[in-house]
Amino acid sequence: MTPKNETRWSVGGWRGLLLWKKIAFALALGATLGIFLNMSGNQAIAESIKLIGTAFIAAIKMLIVPLVFISLVSGMTSVSDMARMGRIGIKTIAFYLGTTAFAITIGVGIAVIVQPGVGIELGQVTAPEAREAPSLIQTLIGIIPNNPVAAAADGNILQIIFFAILFGLAINLAGEPAKPLRNIFDALNAAILKLTEIVIAFAPYGVFALIAWVAGTYGLDVLLPLGKIIFALYLGCVIHGLVVYGGLITLVAKLNPLRFFQGIFEPQMVAFTSTSSSGTLPVTMTAVQQNLGVGRSVSSFTLPLGATINMDGTCMYQGVAAIFVAQAFGVDLSTTDYLTIILTSTLASIGTAGVPGAGLVMLSLVLTSVGLPLEGVAVIAGIDRILDMARTALNVTGDAACTVLVAKSEDDLDEDVYNIPHCLKTPV
Repeated sequence: MTPKNETRWSVGGWRGLLLWKKIAFALALGATLGIFLNMSGNQAIAESIKLIGTAFIAAIKMLIVPLVFISLVSGMTSVSDMARMGRIGIKTIAFYLGTTAFAITIGVGIAVIVQPGVGIELGQVTAPEAREAPSLIQTLIGIIPNNPVAAAADGNILQIIFFAILFGLAINLAGEPAKPLRNIFDALNAAILKLTEIVIAFAPYGVFALIAWVAGTYGLDVLLPLGKIIFALYLGCVIHGLVVYGGLITLVAKLNPLRFFQGIFEPQMVAFTSTSSSGTLPVTMTAVQQNLGVGRSVSSFTLPLGATINMDGTCMYQGVAAIFVAQAFGVDLSTTDYLTIILTSTLASIGTAGVPGAGLVMLSLVLTSVGLPLEGVAVIAGIDRILDMARTALNVTGDAACTVLVAKSEDDLDEDVYNIPHCLKTPV
């Protein structure tokens, strides 16, 4: 007869662990394996392991368009008060712009103190081609899809959001004749959320594979020479997350910040390893609803919008990178230059929303605005994946913080669910 303790481990050991514990274990195991493979010269094995992570990310991306469209339409049809939806939109955009300004300011301040570019010899490097960011007017007009089906096929989230909002509004205005359609979208929403749960259950394996690939590809030899810029960005992300987001959760929402960070651990880790805010969206939506008690009418709007336009982590990266380039090339920046970097990064985050390669577009704009050479981008590009991991995790944390704050202000937050310790919640 099998001993009782052994039975518990074999049946409920791994399967009985909470998802965030599985992901944390997978992250540590993957990093250890990756470093070992790099040191032993087996980078090819790390590359082959990446296939598991690539498959997981593909499954996540499969959910993005139907999840955004269905959940947003379903959320819109559940809100009969259009004034309330307007308030949610204003609060969301104000939060994203306000925290973006804080992020770039923190990034510049830390870079000035840490001095990541001092002692770095850039030498002769080739700068990637700078692209011009679209104007704000072009961005706003570009939100309107010429063809909603094409927007869905291209994964243009802003256009999908715009069409979904109008479609949900039309269902509400149509009244009783559109009630069957409203019921269909509610049923579709339940189905897509269940499918999301199924995919998310494989997150630990995807995280393990991706972090093993990153550690196995880069290794310590590549990271150490540019360790100061990596340290500066990661430190800035931690400070922004704890002080700005944690402070807003504590002081404005009057909620326990520890519960908040526990509740979003899964999307943070998926964002950290996948480096995709949009790709993490299904995980984030599930976490804020199930772990933090946010209502669907709020999360279905704030999260898709945040995954597209919230650039806190990216803007902080601009500040750190700009100071790094200035120091590496021996350029002394004035107070006006620092203010220009902050203002340009904040405004550029609006114009480059939804643009592929937005990080490069924004960095090119920032460097140009203060007369810094674009050649510095080529060196940073070598460790961009490492930097992207931190800034994407911060972006996703900001999306969740905004959602909780807006839900609290709109009385659409179940605080009983929010306050349940994460360790007592049902395993996935």
